[in-house]
Amino acid sequence: MAGFHQYVNRSHFDLPIALALLGAMGVIDAETLSGYVVVGELGLDGRTAPSPGVLLAALHAGSQEKGLVCPVAQGAEAAWAGEVEVVAAPDLLSLLNHFKGTSALSPPQPGVVDAPVRTADLKQVKGQEVAKRALEIAAAGGHNLLMVGPPGAGKSLMASCLPGILPDMTPSEALESSMVASVAGTLEGGRISRARPFRNPHHSASMAALVGGGLKARPGEVSMAHLGVLFLDELPEFQRTVLDSLRQPLETGEVTVARANAHVTFPARVQLIAAMNPCRCGHLGDPALACSRAPRCAADYQAKVSGPLLDRIDLYVEVQAVTAADLVLPPPAEGSTEVAARVAAARAVQTARYAGSAVRSNAEVDGEALEDVAGPDEAGRQLLAQAAAAMKLSARGYTRVLRVARTIADLAGADRVGRVHVAEALSYRRRPPVN
Repeated sequence: MAGFHQYVNRSHFDLPIALALLGAMGVIDAETLSGYVVVGELGLDGRTAPSPGVLLAALHAGSQEKGLVCPVAQGAEAAWAGEVEVVAAPDLLSLLNHFKGTSALSPPQPGVVDAPVRTADLKQVKGQEVAKRALEIAAAGGHNLLMVGPPGAGKSLMASCLPGILPDMTPSEALESSMVASVAGTLEGGRISRARPFRNPHHSASMAALVGGGLKARPGEVSMAHLGVLFLDELPEFQRTVLDSLRQPLETGEVTVARANAHVTFPARVQLIAAMNPCRCGHLGDPALACSRAPRCAADYQAKVSGPLLDRIDLYVEVQAVTAADLVLPPPAEGSTEVAARVAAARAVQTARYAGSAVRSNAEVDGEALEDVAGPDEAGRQLLAQAAAAMKLSARGYTRVLRVARTIADLAGADRVGRVHVAEALSYRRRPPVN
């Protein structure tokens, strides 16, 4: 349950308080009740009602070698915790009968695992070979990606293809992701999925909606996308303060929501994929379509995204407009299936490399471990040093170039990061110029 701290919701206490009173009155054996963690809401008619976070409560109960009492609607969710006795009751009377031994409740079964959802295929994308290559690198290493280009160039389409080339979550990752959904109250019927989350909030989203908050401190979009993808389309249209609130989660992999009664920390290890037009009209560089304020409008528009946030993005790609000649081309020979195979192979290398540590992908490795696994050869080191000075890379930017170079080497099957891998990583580090 790492990443969840001090999650408190008063509605959890309805059912435990009722059972505690019945135990104190001698209606139920208090010693028997001491072997259970109890959570759930209780109506005035005695029926139980769902409350968020039952999966976490079940895992906690298991760690304490206790059973769990919860509402019947969340029994399938709690059953995913494994070797934990789950008593899922529809009402208070059935609980009384169960603990008295007059009518035992049947143990719930885990909810059905949702089947993978079909997503867009890269074969639908005409042209855009550079952007598709960047998308493959981003998927292979879990890197953040920003695509900049005119409307209709295929930015959103390529982002929607990403879930189809990402590997499924491991069982432990699926459980971890489902815990966030449990706290948010969106784990319907106890169904979990091994497909990575893909969250696509509208640019009008508030700070609380994006990073979490509200009266009961619910997780936001960045936490709902934990171990998956957070896609922000029309990036500069988001409020600047809202975007800047992502800086800390992108760096640490968690977000802390401070309230007067509690500080709550949610996991937020996400892959940020963003898309934006080069300017407000979207046609910078096309004299026939650009507005009268070009290129000044581009500088103003791109300035809405702060430098520190941009510094946390690993790959920048300029997506060119799709021409009529591109549209009449036959479908590409390679689609999501072929790319997904290469991504899976690169991820398998990383899983073996970081076995026994908390690191899951190249995007997360840091410090001495990064130097050990991504230190380039002498030619690559010289190129990186020259580029760092010429491009005025920050320490964070330098680190992210190394991570991307390591992923490019993994895709190529290379044990050591070389000059060619560093060169390609640096090419994605350059921001599209404002003409």
